[in-house]
Amino acid sequence: MIQFNYPDYQPASGYMTDTIRAQYIESAIEQKLLPHNAHRMEHVISLNASNDLAKPVQFWQLYSILGAERIVAIVSRFYARVYSDENWFKSVFARIASMDRHINTQSAMWVDVMGGGRYYHGAEFRLNFHHTHNAIELMNDKGAERWVSLMTQTLNEPDIDYTSDPRVRPAINTFLSYFMGKYAAEFEFENRSLFGETNPPLKRRLNLLNMSSDQIEALSEQELIDELAARKIDVSQYPDKQSLVNKALSL
Repeated sequence: MIQFNYPDYQPASGYMTDTIRAQYIESAIEQKLLPHNAHRMEHVISLNASNDLAKPVQFWQLYSILGAERIVAIVSRFYARVYSDENWFKSVFARIASMDRHINTQSAMWVDVMGGGRYYHGAEFRLNFHHTHNAIELMNDKGAERWVSLMTQTLNEPDIDYTSDPRVRPAINTFLSYFMGKYAAEFEFENRSLFGETNPPLKRRLNLLNMSSDQIEALSEQELIDELAARKIDVSQYPDKQSLVNKALSL
């Protein structure tokens, strides 16, 4: 059985970490990917990844697993692909800066958001300025599709070091999908952020035995179904919310 003892690398909040974490949690709650009280769940908001494999790694916890070197290695491989790509795409990057400069800047942003400390000076203002001024030629369907394709090819390279933790790649996919979704909404292009498997929904575990009748009755039907099913109870025998409530109260 795989066991971990994180952090392998000591994390710290960056210029963007706290803001992006709050924005993502709010969005994920709306999409029912995180429970409504996720912003109070220590294993979610912590910068340290959970040692429990049943709990997904949030992308602001990635530094605690990967450290800076592995993150920079991924970004470096991506830009090697960019600078070897078709001229219409790579020329935009080449006009802005050298490949090494792009690697340093993008790595700083990733490390900062992923809990590695203050590296991306200027935070979201700097990021927005870059996209609305320097990279505006690619902030469209064609540019986004090519960016996603090259990044996905990079992430799929067989010798990328994600460590032995199977939760790392989905966390990176979640990070990229979230930001691509933000850009798609801002610049009005189609969101094609198909980087691979993302973090699964995190269900709130309930302790029905310690809940009052009013608290149980206030649960949604889906929460009751999920909790009873987790207790190996055949929920098909309880076709409506009231019957589910009655079963929960009988435990």
